[in-house]
Amino acid sequence: MSRFSPFSRPSAPGFARPVAELLSRAEALAPLRAGVEQMTAMRRDLAALLPDYLATSVEPGFIKDGKLALFTAHNALAARLRQLEPRLVADLQARGWPLDSVRIRVRPQSVKEAKPPKEARMSPAGAAALRALSEELPPSPLQEALAKMAARHSSKR
Repeated sequence: MSRFSPFSRPSAPGFARPVAELLSRAEALAPLRAGVEQMTAMRRDLAALLPDYLATSVEPGFIKDGKLALFTAHNALAARLRQLEPRLVADLQARGWPLDSVRIRVRPQSVKEAKPPKEARMSPAGAAALRALSEELPPSPLQEALAKMAARHSSKR
């Protein structure tokens, strides 16, 4: 017989908890919790103020000496942000953010690994059907494409 209720969930090391719950437990983590809440609120406000293509590509930093750091993935986004800077600062101030200006920094993101090329596989019966169809068609770009496809898939077998 277990001393735990069958409806209770034991606190196992792999049990997932919301970050806010973990940060609220220890007083030593209070500054970190405040920083996380500030970043979340700033991200929400930027998403509301910026166009969609910019909002998804801009990461806010912290406000230091009245300057908000904004990080972008490349120079084109940084240039567009610089054009919007005066309006963005005014809108953020209107929402209660204590800032005077914005520092826009380019933070290149790591290069994503290239996806491997697709390797379509066709059964021998499918390749034979394509070959037969290409032989029945009059000369045309479609006929050439079908013949190439049939030859490519026939040679792999």
